[in-house]
Amino acid sequence: MLLLQFSTSHYCRKARLALGYKKIPYQVQNLTPGLHALKIRPLTGLTTTPVLLPQLEGQPKAIGDSTRIFKFLETYRQEPPLVPEGLLEAEAWMLEDWLDESIGTATRFVYYDFRAKEGKSIDPSWSSQLVISIVRKQYNITPPAVELAAVRLQGAMAVLAQKWQESPYLVGDRLSVADIAAAALLSPLALIPSYRQDYPWLFDRIAWVHNICGEPLPPGL
Repeated sequence: MLLLQFSTSHYCRKARLALGYKKIPYQVQNLTPGLHALKIRPLTGLTTTPVLLPQLEGQPKAIGDSTRIFKFLETYRQEPPLVPEGLLEAEAWMLEDWLDESIGTATRFVYYDFRAKEGKSIDPSWSSQLVISIVRKQYNITPPAVELAAVRLQGAMAVLAQKWQESPYLVGDRLSVADIAAAALLSPLALIPSYRQDYPWLFDRIAWVHNICGEPLPPGL
C-alpha cells in the first residue's frame, strides 16, 4: 500500500497510526503543498490528504480522507479491530468524528498561529515559513479564529481527561479509532510549551498510542 501525504500533517499521522496498529506494511510518498493537487485530484476528486492507494487487485484504486481510510482498513484486516462491538461502536465513531471535524481543525489553527509567531524559531527557513504562510491564508487563520480554536481545545482537554481517568481507553476496553484520532490530531501541540506544561498527561497518552502502533513519536516528544 502507498500513502500519499504531507509529512507534517496530523491527519496523515492519523492514517499512519491506523496502518501501524493493523500491522499493514505500507510506503509513503510525501507531496509538495500546492503541487499535490495535480496528483490527488485525478484520484479522488479532492485536494486533501491523506490518500491511500491499496495497490491490490479487487480493492479501490484510491481512498481519500482519514476516516474513510479507517473504515477501509477495518474491512481489509479485521484484527486487531479499530472499533468496539455493539453499542460502543457508534460512540467510538462519534468521538472520532468530533476529533476529526472540530478538534483537529482547532489544533491546526493554534499550531500554525504559534509557528508563525513565538514558534518561528523551530524552523525559520524560508521554505518552512512559506508553507506556514500558505496554510494560514488557505484556512483564514485570524486572531479571532485562533482564540475560538483555543477555547475548543480547552473544552476537549476536559472531556479527554475525564474519559482517560476512568479508563485507559476512550471507548471500551481496547484501543479504538477514538484513541488514535486523539493521539494524532492533538500531536502538533507537543511543540507548544504552554500545552506541554498544562497537559502533561495528554502527551504521555499520545506517546503511549504511538508506541502501540509502532509509529515514531511526533516532534516535541
